[in-house]
Amino acid sequence: MTTTWRQFADEAPDLAAAVRARFEAAKHHVLATLRKDGAPRVSGTEVSYHGPDLAIGSMPGALKARDLQRDGRFGLHANPGDGSMEGGDAKISGIAVEVTDPAELAEYAMDAPPGPFHLFRLLLTDAVVTSVEEDRLVIRAWRPGRGVTEFRRT
Repeated sequence: MTTTWRQFADEAPDLAAAVRARFEAAKHHVLATLRKDGAPRVSGTEVSYHGPDLAIGSMPGALKARDLQRDGRFGLHANPGDGSMEGGDAKISGIAVEVTDPAELAEYAMDAPPGPFHLFRLLLTDAVVTSVEEDRLVIRAWRPGRGVTEFRRT
């Protein structure tokens, strides 16, 4: 089951706010995709929020774009910033769906560099924020329809 960013934010507002804060704290993040042979590939990427969606763009023909066109499964890790882990460590996973509608692409183009680009809407299957609180590792995880689960480790 996948869901839009807005559905995630409606279902788990506190966790969605924490995840979004981590993605907005830095410009560049780490995207994991699957190569043609099934091996993982990591690439740098930026994210943007448009209406109900979290999205990523790519230069035409980039390997990460070709990976996502072939198999939309992805993992996205927020840049940990200065290394302090202030606000926790955020990750999301799901299915990237390429946006091909010219009108929708034109809407996104206002925020993109000039020229052609690939655009992918990120549909979420899970979101996780890991933090340290009072000398304990705290993991808050969400999946569509299941709400937020919290795990604590010492």
